[in-house]
Amino acid sequence: QVHLVESGGGLVQTGGSLRLFCEASERTFSGYGLAWFRQAPGKEREFVAAISRNDGYNTWYKDSVKGRFIVSRDNTRNTMYLHMTRVMPEDTAVYYCAASSDITYTVTLATSYEVWGQGTQVTVSA
Repeated sequence: QVHLVESGGGLVQTGGSLRLFCEASERTFSGYGLAWFRQAPGKEREFVAAISRNDGYNTWYKDSVKGRFIVSRDNTRNTMYLHMTRVMPEDTAVYYCAASSDITYTVTLATSYEVWGQGTQVTVSA
C-alpha cells in the first residue's frame, strides 16, 4: 500500500501563495486517484481538490477554491501538488492528501480514499 507524506505548509499572508507537496512511497503511485482535503479547528474534514489516476487529465475543486488553487501530479517524482494562490484566512486548516485505488468512486467523499497522509498545517494571517 502506498504511504503518503505531506509538506510545504506554513504561515502565509492573505493574498499570498503556497505550494503543498504530497510524496508517495511506491512506484505504483500513478495508479491511484488522489485528493486534497482540509480540516479546520472545530470543523469536519472537507474536500478541496482531486486529480484522476495516471495522466491526471481530470481535476475537481471545491467551489470556494476554484480559480485560486491548482492540483497537479508528477508521476516521475511520485508527487502530487497543490498550488494555492490568493489565499484567505478561511483557507487556514490542516491539509491532508489521500489516495484511492478504486476504479470508480466519488472524489469528494473522504470515505472513498483508503490511504491518508499525516497532514500539514496551513495558516493564513489576516
